Amino acid sequence: MKIVDVRTHLLDFKLDTPFESASMRFDRRQHLLVEIVCDNGLVGWGECLGPARMNAAVVHGYRSRLLGQDPLQNEVLWLDLYHTFRDQGQRGLSLTALSGIDIALWDIKGKEFNAPISTLMGGRFREQVEAYATGSFRREGVDRISDVVAETKRYLVEGFKATKIKIGFNLEEDLELIRQVREAVGPQMQLMIDANHGYQVDEAIALGRRAAAYDIAWFEEPVLPEWIGAYREVKEKQPIPVAGGETWHSRWGMLEPINTRAVSIIQPDVCGVGGFSEFRRVVDMAQTQGIRVVPHVWGTAVQIAASLQAHATIAPAPVRQSPLDAMFEFDRTENPFRQAVVMQPLEHKNGVIQIPNSPGLGIEINRDALEEFKLMPEPGDH
Repeated sequence: MKIVDVRTHLLDFKLDTPFESASMRFDRRQHLLVEIVCDNGLVGWGECLGPARMNAAVVHGYRSRLLGQDPLQNEVLWLDLYHTFRDQGQRGLSLTALSGIDIALWDIKGKEFNAPISTLMGGRFREQVEAYATGSFRREGVDRISDVVAETKRYLVEGFKATKIKIGFNLEEDLELIRQVREAVGPQMQLMIDANHGYQVDEAIALGRRAAAYDIAWFEEPVLPEWIGAYREVKEKQPIPVAGGETWHSRWGMLEPINTRAVSIIQPDVCGVGGFSEFRRVVDMAQTQGIRVVPHVWGTAVQIAASLQAHATIAPAPVRQSPLDAMFEFDRTENPFRQAVVMQPLEHKNGVIQIPNSPGLGIEINRDALEEFKLMPEPGDH
């Protein structure tokens, strides 16, 4: 079996209402899918975290090194591709693009051996995962606090037992938002906060100390991801568990924060950290240091499927009668092609998602949706 083509599918939708995190503004949803085609007819699918057009360019740069290769030699191919751009990109786009390729190669391997990826990676510790609703961005043209409060109350009605809200805009306003959301959802709903690295160190410490009264499960990306020492300081000087890692790509990017225990919770994204091949290494590294793994998820149903397979493989740490399993981050923001790209949507029921047990990723792609949401060339593109 040989690889005969590597294709990219750029998907795009203009949002009705733009929204913001502390560090980014979204007026469109854009995601990149990777399709790898083999000479025997097998096709594998993957997805890349991050800017779709830029990821597509890097995947194209990798393409010539994949053509004619055996897709089952995925570890060999991973190292070759990583080494190709090692001098220019040890994290960032070279890893996010490689992640999509690696996931597609694992999808092919699962289809070849008629088994879910999680089974090939060593087995499944669970058949379902509890999801938490992620969203609660600052939407343009509406009152932020009342809008987010209404959104989180809706998640509670839908059956979610946990939700994460966006902060990092303004310390006092953020604290008022946290207070009102906790009051609205009551004590029964687990609540997390995500600053998207919007605070200075002293601000993050001050917020953590004051927000702890509202029973916050974790404080995500309090400061810039480059500031590993600052993560340790925030973790040490306020009581809420600190989480991070969606932008610490590869085992090398994860090494310092894990070895120095800069966070209590590490958040590798299978579509960004380097695919399944790196994801399992990062999980092993984290568990040797007693750091909890709760993966980051942000993408289409291809990303959801890959993340579900990855979740299935995370061993309980410690093993006990009622393990503290990783929760699944379930994006609830506007994205009409999120589930449309697959024939069978991967949805929750009362906040729980079943992990597919069909070969590979366990999904079938809806090519009509790929065509419907295809990113159209901009003027001047060639």
